[in-house]
Amino acid sequence: MGNFGQKIDRFIEIFVGQNGYVRVLEGLQNTALIAVSGLIIGIIIGTLIATVRVIPKYKRLPRILNGVCGVYVTLFRGAPMVVQLLLFHYVLMPSIGGGLTSVQECMIVFGMNSGAYISEIMRSGIQSVDPGQMEAGRAVGLSFGASMRMIVIPQAVKNILPTLGNEFITLIKETSVVSFVGAADLYVAFSYIGSNSYEFMVPYLVMALIYIALVLLITLLIRIMERSLRKSDRRN
Repeated sequence: MGNFGQKIDRFIEIFVGQNGYVRVLEGLQNTALIAVSGLIIGIIIGTLIATVRVIPKYKRLPRILNGVCGVYVTLFRGAPMVVQLLLFHYVLMPSIGGGLTSVQECMIVFGMNSGAYISEIMRSGIQSVDPGQMEAGRAVGLSFGASMRMIVIPQAVKNILPTLGNEFITLIKETSVVSFVGAADLYVAFSYIGSNSYEFMVPYLVMALIYIALVLLITLLIRIMERSLRKSDRRN
């Protein structure tokens, strides 16, 4: 017990006395930024892909777009996130001469990866909406795109909200791999504290607690949103 107390004292010394908390705050900020940006980009990409996948394939263009979307989803769902980050950072960016920071690169890759998963989530959400909703929109003169945007997709988002919450949680946890391309996240921050204190148990335990706290916070927010949506449905 005394040995554990010494480890805690050493952790506090590095965390406070040597400004380790500054690195932790920076890592927490980058973790949140990458996850939130990845989710937003993923929702945009996923919604576009899901819309293409449910468009009637009577014409040639929808069939071609559907094939392209299928390849996109297969590629990003098939390769591990860390492999995608390494390819983007060490192969694609040097070849095009991009001047992005490591955090910006992670935001893009996380968004593109999330878009592949959210496209399938969104597609199932769209298919869960009563087809009569689309028919009603077309009956009052709305185009297919307008009916999707104004009627079908908002209802689909309500249906898939818990699954989107799970995707956000997954993104939060997967940010632990961004150190492979030089981005400073929570793992990098606590590894710094561990390296300077020559003791990793307490830093990694604190890091795990922070991740758990983030997951619990997201879960709580999703439940609040679900209750709010259910109340609005009852009022309607």
